[in-house]
Amino acid sequence: MAELVSMRKAYGDALVALGHSHSDVMVLSADVSNSDFSFMFQEAFPERFFDVGIAEQSLVDVAVGLANGGYIPFANTFAAFFASRALEMVRTHLCYGNANVKLMAAYSGLSPSFDGPTHHCITDLAIMRALPRMTVIVPADTVSLTKLLPAVADYEGPVYFRINRNEVPVIYGDDFKPVIGKAHQVRQGADVTIVACGLMVSKAIEAAATLETSGISARILDIHTVKPFDREAVIEAARETGAMVTAEEHSIIGGLGSAVAEVTGEECPVPLRRVGVNDRFAETGPYEAILQGYGLTTQAIADAATSVVKAKGAGAAR
Repeated sequence: MAELVSMRKAYGDALVALGHSHSDVMVLSADVSNSDFSFMFQEAFPERFFDVGIAEQSLVDVAVGLANGGYIPFANTFAAFFASRALEMVRTHLCYGNANVKLMAAYSGLSPSFDGPTHHCITDLAIMRALPRMTVIVPADTVSLTKLLPAVADYEGPVYFRINRNEVPVIYGDDFKPVIGKAHQVRQGADVTIVACGLMVSKAIEAAATLETSGISARILDIHTVKPFDREAVIEAARETGAMVTAEEHSIIGGLGSAVAEVTGEECPVPLRRVGVNDRFAETGPYEAILQGYGLTTQAIADAATSVVKAKGAGAAR
């Protein structure tokens, strides 16, 4: 079993390292620094940290002002608040103004499990990827997070960076070199492609191992950048494997699954199944229990892959 590491702690460490390498980085919080571990930056660089209080709209606007002043602001609050109460400021002041602000979206997906449906964030990928000029990033593990953060600081323009609350499996080694906008092929495979992001990449790896025992060879693509979307990698995988499954800690509507469906529908139609939350709110409870209850599991991915491989075979037979 893969080692589990706290994504919040990894984020705090990476943020401090970024502060040392980038003197123009400023960090802001909407009174959640103890929750997302941005307090670590505050302790290291108190003169470059600003807490605006429980005022997410102001958080975005202050960050925009700092960006317009030549700084690189990293604004921190829960994903649900960026995608809801601060959305007007994100759309109009940040994206329309093309400000160089990085939105660090903590407690994403179902990871704020005991906080319930008001704090779960399962529609943010749909919302953020629809905004012009917004880049959307979903790291799969702590290594990916740590490697991507400096790239985000150097990347010009608005960025939405999705961070899990909990401990997550470590997938990558120190030699991993993610590139914003480029999918990473985790595993080669010939029969089906599993396209995943965030926590679901680790579950896709487990599903591929299960599928292998039944003779199905599964390719895995880690789409750590949901926007700009790597169309070429997805089209190539669709053409070479002929069947696709998507897996995301998000609604099946509007997120990664929709992005893959849009691209393959236009360029290379193949059997496709989407694994995610099926157009409903998830209830409160332990994180793993919620994931299990709403179908975000290794078995669900394996079942979906088996289904599309059969559908591909049936189509060929006709």
